[in-house]
Amino acid sequence: MMHSDGGVATFLSYDGGRERGGQVRRTKIVATLGPASTSDEVVLGLVEAGVDVFRISFAHGDIASGVERLRNVRSLAPAVALMVDIPGPKIRAGSFGQEPVALKLGDQIEVVEGSNESSTNSRIVVEREGVLHLLRVGDRIHIGDGGLSLEVVATGGHTTTQVISGGSVMGKPGLSLPSSLVPDTLPTQEDRERLHALAHEDFQILAVSFVRTAFDMVSTRSVLARPDVMMMAKIETLEGINNLDQILQASDSIMVARGDLGVRMPIEDVPHLQKRIVRDGIRYAVPVVVATQMLESMTHAQVPTRAEVTDVANAVLDGASAVMLSGETAIGENPIAVVRAMDRIVRKAEESFNYERWGASLGVQEVTARANPAFRITAAITGAAWRAAMEEGAAVIVACTRSGATARAISRFRPPMPILAITTSPTTALQLRSSWGVDDVVISEETEMDSLVPVALAHLLARGAVKTGDVIVMMAGSAGSAASTTDTVRLVSVP
Repeated sequence: MMHSDGGVATFLSYDGGRERGGQVRRTKIVATLGPASTSDEVVLGLVEAGVDVFRISFAHGDIASGVERLRNVRSLAPAVALMVDIPGPKIRAGSFGQEPVALKLGDQIEVVEGSNESSTNSRIVVEREGVLHLLRVGDRIHIGDGGLSLEVVATGGHTTTQVISGGSVMGKPGLSLPSSLVPDTLPTQEDRERLHALAHEDFQILAVSFVRTAFDMVSTRSVLARPDVMMMAKIETLEGINNLDQILQASDSIMVARGDLGVRMPIEDVPHLQKRIVRDGIRYAVPVVVATQMLESMTHAQVPTRAEVTDVANAVLDGASAVMLSGETAIGENPIAVVRAMDRIVRKAEESFNYERWGASLGVQEVTARANPAFRITAAITGAAWRAAMEEGAAVIVACTRSGATARAISRFRPPMPILAITTSPTTALQLRSSWGVDDVVISEETEMDSLVPVALAHLLARGAVKTGDVIVMMAGSAGSAASTTDTVRLVSVP
């Protein structure tokens, strides 16, 4: 939603619950849409509860239905960023139906290949040809996010498994087989079909599943051929961990996909990997989303467990840019209540965040691994802006940005004061909904610093965000500088 005033268009966000009682939430919330959250009423309720980004998975259902859902959500929530998630080499089971099916510990289950067939508690259909004959006795198959597991006990004419971790399953869950059995390169043929259908759709972030190398991101980017879309790499394999540095350099955003990561890596390693991915991503000024089972019990329960509350709080204290809800809002009984709970937990955790120590520990030398000179210049200038803001007790940091890179670069320091972004691009404005601490975005026709100072002051004064005598720190590219380079920082006193 925009309005014009004196040649300046101001981006009006839904409050989304992000500012309550004078406190602005810095960590963003991503919510997955699904059967429980398809109605207009629920979508609008989720926005009001505090959602910054909606995730729409194209791994379920047909492409046409996914596109229709995408368009409907865009019309309902024009100020929320949209993330599209493509499946990658994900293997799915034939549908178990809409009612929970119990898989009991010790039960033996036949596993077969097939398409458009139903799965039961005695026979699971694998919707992928040519993989079952590669299984060996002792191999494990994990269902969904790994809570249910099968072990192969017989191969040959029939593949038989035994339940070694039981529970209930419904719908068409993903199946995690040994990664060596899934050699697909990205994008897969299924991905390509989805990317072609999305070529002209209005979304801001593309989440790429099972990224193993930087080439996966480069090739997917080339197929989509949309420079206006942020490319998010989902880290969920050992190969992705081993190639993390190169993947970060080829990505605009990253996700700690703990579900599949937790079934492919020792479970005790996941918390440490999460911290590493978050820290490394932020050093590269790449927003990092922490995902999977954050408030899983609230799929059915009215309140989260104490362990889940601690998990969400720790992700915030780790410095995550955003925390994501999956099944909780896609198939949960009360998606809006889940987002409200997430919002409260995040706000409380942010009260304990050590902003000064975080920024001080993030030396400029740690974020200049990229050979790109423009990145190094922006890193140095935003580092100087952060120090000036801290020393002067600035009320606001203003990032004048075309692509959003400047706002994301200052965001990596996790400053205690709000970040206002000024951009010429409505797409950039939406993408910044996923960036930590970016409190507000203004769309302006102006691009030069001398013209942007009064734009920023007028907006901040109108919001009541500053008062006479306050200091604001402004960053921008000087006249003649490269479009992606920030090379000017200025301290401005509010008259």
